[in-house]
Amino acid sequence: MKKFTVINEGFTCENCGEINPKASKTCRNHCTKCLYSKHVDLKYPGDRMSLCLGTMPPVFVELNKKKGWMITHKCETCGDIKRNKAADEDNLDLLSSMIFEQNKKQLKESNLKYEPPRS
Repeated sequence: MKKFTVINEGFTCENCGEINPKASKTCRNHCTKCLYSKHVDLKYPGDRMSLCLGTMPPVFVELNKKKGWMITHKCETCGDIKRNKAADEDNLDLLSSMIFEQNKKQLKESNLKYEPPRS
């Protein structure tokens, strides 16, 4: 059974400087503008036990059938990986761009060619 400590507080992003208010529905754990997170939790969401405190850029986006869009972050300091649910207020242009680039990379790796639909 996982533990979860509810901590919903605003913060200023260390990557882009965006002021992020408290989340409207859940706990805010990444910047709504650049999607960066900070390595503050060690074992459980909200435990604030990590001594690393490195910045965590978004490295992958995937769709979870139960939770919706999930953003994977990788710590630039220690390499730890964490997954966070995307928020309604997140930068949809950046999320869409990441998904598009991931799909493009997968197509290239599979040697399939993309052909736009004919009109």
